[in-house]
Amino acid sequence: MIKTILVPASGDASDTGCFDAALAIARAFIAHIDMLHVRVDPIQVALAMTSEPGGVPLIEDLVAQLEQDAAQREATARWIFQDFCTREKLQTLDIPQPDASAASAQWHVETGDDARTIASFGRAADLIVAGRGADHEVTNRSVLEAALLETGRPLLIPSRRTSSSLIGGTVAIAWKDTSQAARAVGAAMPFLPRAKDIVVMTVAEREEPDQSPDRLVRNLGWHGFRASKQVIQPAGEDAVKTLLSAAQERAALLVMGGYGHSRMREWIFGGFTQRILADASLPVLLAH
Repeated sequence: MIKTILVPASGDASDTGCFDAALAIARAFIAHIDMLHVRVDPIQVALAMTSEPGGVPLIEDLVAQLEQDAAQREATARWIFQDFCTREKLQTLDIPQPDASAASAQWHVETGDDARTIASFGRAADLIVAGRGADHEVTNRSVLEAALLETGRPLLIPSRRTSSSLIGGTVAIAWKDTSQAARAVGAAMPFLPRAKDIVVMTVAEREEPDQSPDRLVRNLGWHGFRASKQVIQPAGEDAVKTLLSAAQERAALLVMGGYGHSRMREWIFGGFTQRILADASLPVLLAH
């Protein structure tokens, strides 16, 4: 059951899409959304920027500019949050109510490092919803990796456009016989009873048939879910493109395991997870 959802509120254009997705889930499960804005520490950032060999002195103007930028980003993020809650008639509560009859949200600010703070608060949430981001790519990348790799919690990355069928649409499970994929299926369990249909998609990577998708379909059936299998032939295309094309045609949500290889290997070669994050036009639920 999903009762607490952590959403990093960055103050950029990706916030609204994350809020939309989080609210759709919160309304389905009567959950509480913690909109967390992490404000940078200007002195720490300035020290990092001026700590080159040779001892470049700390410049007061730099600290002042960083403080101004941080204040502006926080104000923008808070305005997006307030506007969203007003528009959606979403009640705001500092403390979630166990017997609540409707979704709720809170605004929350911490000062420090984005990735470390999201990881720390994410471990206490049931679900993290974070966007790819339009700008600040390095920051967004570090936040997504921290949310996925350092929390032990599932991470939902919304599509760039709002999906009204995130709850109640068809769920595609990108299946491979790995522990990451198995954990992703476990993380998706709250969504599956509400799914219109479930399709277990696997890309044919070898000549002998893989029986593990059949075992998963059978197990989902024991849970009372309507599930089927789809084996995808790459047909000259790479596996990511093939899988995404099939999932986007049939599903409203893609479930998959993230980072099956080492982070260094994913960073250098691009990796399956990185391609999915860059190219998917539907929401993706990831677990590691």
